[in-house]
Amino acid sequence: QVQVVESGGALVQPGGSLRLTCAASGSAIALTHMGWYRQAPGQQRELVARIFRNSSTNYADSVKGRFTISRDDAKKMMYLQMNSLKPEDTAVYYCNVEGVQVVRPFSVWGPGTQVSVSS
Repeated sequence: QVQVVESGGALVQPGGSLRLTCAASGSAIALTHMGWYRQAPGQQRELVARIFRNSSTNYADSVKGRFTISRDDAKKMMYLQMNSLKPEDTAVYYCNVEGVQVVRPFSVWGPGTQVSVSS
């Protein structure tokens, strides 16, 4: 069984920075695609950034140049460095982890972590 937990969300001032961490757990898992998503109040969940096994990345236009996604497969972790935060970044941030456990593909979501950007 694979589980994912996010951490690092907080209340920060506009222009501030945060680093979110996504930790995956489970035996005999190989991670492939990993991504960060967010959902603001009254909004649909949207893609923020994705990172693939070869470390190539995709970013939403709204966060390009400000956010950086990375992964550490040895630790089974993924990170989202968020700089120059704006009030529009306020949302619950979720990580999604995909991979294979032995021969079983999986896609698992974390419970989310709240990021609030306000003065």
